[in-house]
Amino acid sequence: MSLLNDFLLRWRTRTDSDRESRISDAIARVLAMNPRLKNARRHEARLAQSLDAALSYTDALVASLPAVRDANAKAWSSDPVIRSFFATPADISRALSQSEALRALFERDGEAPVAYAVLGMAMTERHILGVALEGESIRHDVPQTTLCFSDHRVRICSDSEASLRAEIGRRLIDQLALAGFESLAANRRDLARQSRALIEKRVVLLERQGSGLRGVVGEQAITAPDELARIQAEIESNSRALAGLRVPEQTLELELECVCNVFLHPADHLHVKSRHVRIDSMNVVQDPDSNIGTDIEFHFARIPGHRAVIRSFVLVRFPRCELLSGGLDIDAAMKAL
Repeated sequence: MSLLNDFLLRWRTRTDSDRESRISDAIARVLAMNPRLKNARRHEARLAQSLDAALSYTDALVASLPAVRDANAKAWSSDPVIRSFFATPADISRALSQSEALRALFERDGEAPVAYAVLGMAMTERHILGVALEGESIRHDVPQTTLCFSDHRVRICSDSEASLRAEIGRRLIDQLALAGFESLAANRRDLARQSRALIEKRVVLLERQGSGLRGVVGEQAITAPDELARIQAEIESNSRALAGLRVPEQTLELELECVCNVFLHPADHLHVKSRHVRIDSMNVVQDPDSNIGTDIEFHFARIPGHRAVIRSFVLVRFPRCELLSGGLDIDAAMKAL
């Protein structure tokens, strides 16, 4: 019994230590996003308390995410979920090979056979008039709904599923921090006009840099070095302007309170939803009780912000052997000449 107690004590100590480390890391990320919070009273203790609640929520959210699916030419033939996302098997390698994050990971680790990634996509529903078979008769001009997936992007990836999910968790905390900054920027009780404008600008800059969910399942990343350098310079200039503001202590307290309130109520600001739908091989939506097609579950994340968007996503495992040279399909390019 004493050995068991010793083991449980060591396990709880290790778990508590890991939790404290993650909270410390999250505090550092929040303060990097808004350095002025360092001037608020007991900012670290208050952030730590609220982040403890936020981490419990984001941990559960990450654990609920769908299982990793293989994304390769063979999977296109056997997995109806992957097939629904891509028109042809070749489209998988063509789309994922465009990811600079994915290519950089394979370059850093020359022996990694696969990469784990979040594949984000735009999904649209198209209402068309199609052809349907009813009994032995073919009907034309039948109203149908098709699901179309486009704008496939990989923004984050890793060498293991565990580390990928850990990074998703960190980005979720960043997204909550952004929500906190937006809430304080919208709060007009005590914030000075200049302070509010600087915070609003900072949220826009951080979103453009790819912070939060926008950097997980979001839109096209900014990759041009000069543009990235310009945005980073603007963020640094914004940091100096925020730090130089002479604001009343109660204003700083309000800013920290807004951020902590979001961390304490994460479910009000962060959602991942799923939708069950039955589709056939052409992505035409079928009745739930139809004997045609396959039941598919799609997951969505709403990315709030100045331009809120909804993106579908899936966790995938992509093999190095299907990475195209230079991110381009050379054969397709030659045929186009």
